[in-house]
Amino acid sequence: MARDVTDSTPIGSKEELISWIAAGEKPESRFRIGTEHEKFPFYSRDLAPVPYEGRAGAGGIGALLEGMQQRLGWEPIVDAGSIIGLGGPDGGGAISLEPGGQFELSGAPLEDIHQTQAELASHLADVKAVAEPHGIGFAALGASPLWSRAETPVMPKGRYKIMANYMPKVGTMGLDMMFRTCTVQVNLDFASEADMVRKLRVSLALQPLATALFATSPFLEGKLNGFQSMRSEIWRHTDNDRSGMLAFAFDEGMSYEAYVDWALDVPMYFVKRGETYHDVAGASFRDLLAGKLKQLPGECATMSDWANHLSTMFPEVRLKRFLEMRGADAGPADMLTALPAFWVGLLYDRGALDAAWDLVKGWSAAERQALRDAVPKLGLEATIAGRKLADIAAEVLELSRAGLARRARRDASGHDESIYLAPVQDILERRQTLAQRLEARYRAEWGGKVEPVFSELAL
Repeated sequence: MARDVTDSTPIGSKEELISWIAAGEKPESRFRIGTEHEKFPFYSRDLAPVPYEGRAGAGGIGALLEGMQQRLGWEPIVDAGSIIGLGGPDGGGAISLEPGGQFELSGAPLEDIHQTQAELASHLADVKAVAEPHGIGFAALGASPLWSRAETPVMPKGRYKIMANYMPKVGTMGLDMMFRTCTVQVNLDFASEADMVRKLRVSLALQPLATALFATSPFLEGKLNGFQSMRSEIWRHTDNDRSGMLAFAFDEGMSYEAYVDWALDVPMYFVKRGETYHDVAGASFRDLLAGKLKQLPGECATMSDWANHLSTMFPEVRLKRFLEMRGADAGPADMLTALPAFWVGLLYDRGALDAAWDLVKGWSAAERQALRDAVPKLGLEATIAGRKLADIAAEVLELSRAGLARRARRDASGHDESIYLAPVQDILERRQTLAQRLEARYRAEWGGKVEPVFSELAL
């Protein structure tokens, strides 16, 4: 997230929290696609991580942001005197930092995947032009393959200090999540509460499938880690109060209010007043809403507080004023475009959405959870309801392809958006995920070394 929301409007009731989410409803003609991806910066000469301040003879993360600001003219986002992100014009995208220096593009809300592909190509060209004079490259995969947590730099961002202090209290791998993972996500719209519920249920049920298809993280600290998506496994041990499969979303009567009730009971991280982050980790938003937060006596909740609190929920699919698909590892450039194409085909076409719901509606909460737990290790070999995930994936990919074809958004050459599913189709035809392909190369031509992955998955 590039910046915290600024809206000092006081909140007087839970209904206002519900209305804030409901305000995201849009007619289908205004549905947009917002793609976010993260990547690991590294010094090309020795594959060392890139600190904020840089090192002798080479700039660091701060210099990259300054260079991008000069190149793009975007507004700098500053935290305690340090530039920690850039905001594009008219809300049209942003660049931000994850805790360990992961460099993130939060894309603009776009109309089709062709525009997403163009945005990605432009961003990569810009960031390469700025990074190369510093000897910096970028690799996109789900987990940091080489550096220990101690070797990983720490970015100067106030909210991350609070999170880093809290994470070890609620899970065993929260710091690994913060400092050593990268993802690709897509943010998609809904037309009504019923539309939100249908999309949320389908995307939650199928999120483990996306995890398997996009798995790219079989390495950690220079060796195999035993998983295809170490990033997904890390999330299982981060903070179960605010992550997971949201079993309640499948309950009868699921609504905006049900999500709000869940979010109200998720412990807070911080309250921001002015430029100061007040550490209230573990506190209840209900107390802030009632003006009874003991860490900040007399302070009442604002819309900023609510929006910022929602940004600290980490379920497999997150609801704000749109739905965020959160299950995939970052990967090579073609996979960064394939991820939004996959979900747009399923969720933005009514026929595909209904067919996907018919496919998953019989799965129980226990089956969905068992699949989520199995996928980080087993990938497409995991099973649910007596079926192998690879076979379900082939069926779901065809639904997505048909949905994109019916959308009929064509580029200058006449291709619809389904062309961007090609790398996922290749994975299914091979019955081999990218993680398995990387593991095979590690065992064979790489001679038990992970260093070649930096060039294999370079952006």
